[in-house]
Amino acid sequence: MGPALVFLHGTPWSSALWHPIASALSQRFTVYLWDMPGYGASSKEAQHPVDLGAQGELFAHLLEQWGLERPHVVAHDLGGAVALRARLLHGTQYASLCLVDVVALSPWGSPFFTLVKQHARVFAQLPRAVHRGAIEAYIRGASHRGLRDDDLAMLVEPWADDAGQTAFYRQIAQADERFTEQIEPEYGTLTEPVHIIWGAEDTWIPADRADRLQEAIQHASVTIIEDAGHLIQLDASAALSAELTRWMATVEPVR
Repeated sequence: MGPALVFLHGTPWSSALWHPIASALSQRFTVYLWDMPGYGASSKEAQHPVDLGAQGELFAHLLEQWGLERPHVVAHDLGGAVALRARLLHGTQYASLCLVDVVALSPWGSPFFTLVKQHARVFAQLPRAVHRGAIEAYIRGASHRGLRDDDLAMLVEPWADDAGQTAFYRQIAQADERFTEQIEPEYGTLTEPVHIIWGAEDTWIPADRADRLQEAIQHASVTIIEDAGHLIQLDASAALSAELTRWMATVEPVR
């Protein structure tokens, strides 16, 4: 078994988005995948908070339960904020941190995301077919190259039934920039190796955020992947896999 490597997904995704790349890296690492509460196959019960504050605290606790003291962490989208909050507020330690098209700097949230946040209860009552059409269009917008039908289905299905529809709008309603604003001033205190990867054509979180994030974490390195949008795992799977393999080789040399 190799060193521990944990992947974090964002919204509205699940660990399934990381599975092919995690599988490839499992040849050298002991890989851990998980669905955040409210996402994928995890609980979608209304009484379980799904805001970034809760997610960061739960991630720190999960690493303790897994017995992982200094794992390598690769985080995408909201998973970046979760990893950063666990690190900066809850005492977790990482061997390295790779941030892929992450939510970390205000402002964040697409126009659709903002609209839903303002009217979450209304959206939660949409007829099932209308909801599915809206979420399919929303998810398609995260890809630069366009999604295959099977990939789109994989991303949409967790939100397609009654519980999923309610959970989809609840997690947006509980999103709040205060959870990133709280930790932004502390990014410069990170000491572990940090690498930032961004899709050049990301329309959800534009690539200039990579430069802003590097300014905040001055020892971080940056790679921009061409012809990739926010769903970089699907737009540029081979390029992302190669870049992660290269990066992990620099922080975990083969013994």
